[in-house]
Amino acid sequence: MISVGDTLPDAEFMIFSDKGPETVDLGAKLKGRKVVMFGLPGAFTRGCSMTHLPSFIRTRAAMAEKGVDEVICISVNDPFVMTAWGQQSGATEAGITMLADPTAAFTKAIGLAFDAPVVGLYDRCQRFALLAEDGVVKVLNLEKEAGACKLTVGEELLEQI
Repeated sequence: MISVGDTLPDAEFMIFSDKGPETVDLGAKLKGRKVVMFGLPGAFTRGCSMTHLPSFIRTRAAMAEKGVDEVICISVNDPFVMTAWGQQSGATEAGITMLADPTAAFTKAIGLAFDAPVVGLYDRCQRFALLAEDGVVKVLNLEKEAGACKLTVGEELLEQI
């Protein structure tokens, strides 16, 4: 499992742009930059839509004031869903980059994949929030109890930056 001091693994994510589906190289986004990343179980899910994502929409400007170059939301979803969720939720307008991890490759590489068959979730991402500088994890928040969304919200991470 990923820890403070680790370098984030190389990964390719997907977005849906005006040009259609495109890949995004994580290494290029992180190089020489201060980046916040947060992961969650799924776009349009209740806790993610009502609590987790809105907390980063609320704190995006304050994070920029603290020198954060980019805030990235990741989820094991396809790029079409992530784009629609970003537009519908206001996250895109707030300046949050919505990246799809469609095969859960990144989620598995950082050791945060989980299944919740009772609600139809497989190979999904556990809730996390981190600050990386030049790709190195400086702050990492993980939820300790299933279903919780307290330690990984934007306000909690903002206090640690």
